[in-house]
Amino acid sequence: MLSRVADSLYWMCRYLERSEHTARVIDLNLHQMLDQTPESSEHRWERVLASLRATLPDDRTTDAYNVTQALTFDAQNPSSIVSCITAARDNARQVREQLSTEMWEQLNRLYLAVKRLHMDDIWSVEPHEFFRRIKEGAHLFQGVTDTTMSHDQGWQFIQAGRYIERASTIATLLEVYLLEPTETVDNNVSALDYLGWVGLLKSCTAFEAYCKVYTADVQPGRILEFLLLNDEFPHSVRFSSDALRSALRAITVTTGGRPGGRAERMTGRLSATLDYGQVDEIVAEGLGAYLADVQHQCTQIHNAIYQTYVSYPIDTAITQ
Repeated sequence: MLSRVADSLYWMCRYLERSEHTARVIDLNLHQMLDQTPESSEHRWERVLASLRATLPDDRTTDAYNVTQALTFDAQNPSSIVSCITAARDNARQVREQLSTEMWEQLNRLYLAVKRLHMDDIWSVEPHEFFRRIKEGAHLFQGVTDTTMSHDQGWQFIQAGRYIERASTIATLLEVYLLEPTETVDNNVSALDYLGWVGLLKSCTAFEAYCKVYTADVQPGRILEFLLLNDEFPHSVRFSSDALRSALRAITVTTGGRPGGRAERMTGRLSATLDYGQVDEIVAEGLGAYLADVQHQCTQIHNAIYQTYVSYPIDTAITQ
């Protein structure tokens, strides 16, 4: 596969995963406004910005309207929903021949649903309906991709993009929620209000799945264990790491590369770190350092993927 094709498929899915995650976080916090006090509102929206690695211009206040506008429709913000979906479509257009007709049509529907609206269109009517359409549109694209595209090398690059983005964003969420100065990671729910912990789970579509494992007894240590180390839940860091490793292993096989390439080895190291991790040991040794290391390893894996499959030296391509 040409490096430009692999690059476009990889980023197409990273951008879609990012837009769906952003829509979910914003929608959840808009719902929770009904239970917020005015004093806590600004802090909650600052947490949203931090969890998405975003900032507002200095002349704008941190309130629901400004944060939602910046993270949804601000075309100057590369991480806004409109920017991510536009970038995903641009990447898809460059490799249109690799996609099924159903995939292309679904991505176009999602793109048009975002581009034809503005902030005031959704704010004055029903913002939750808009964000629901974004989430469902991304989920539908994923389902259409899995059922209409051959599970070949191109499909594996799509999986790699999805799961490396997911592992990084969930690790960032955990860092923001669990490492605020006033909070401790123990079994004391009062360290963060109950709605805050439920919000963290729902930000990862994890509340119902968590309750099936631990019941509705919301405890920070259990939340950390579930979202970080659970090997069955699709939005946990461990599940994402394992899926990323599987995709890179399949790419190695289909490209005729030597097993255990640099990107695959790095993903194996991340998976091993998560496979054998224990929550009490992680907290005792430093949760912040652990989560920072997870994000750092995701960055290293991304760089290794690029060096191996996208921006490799010309002499390497000649010998293949």
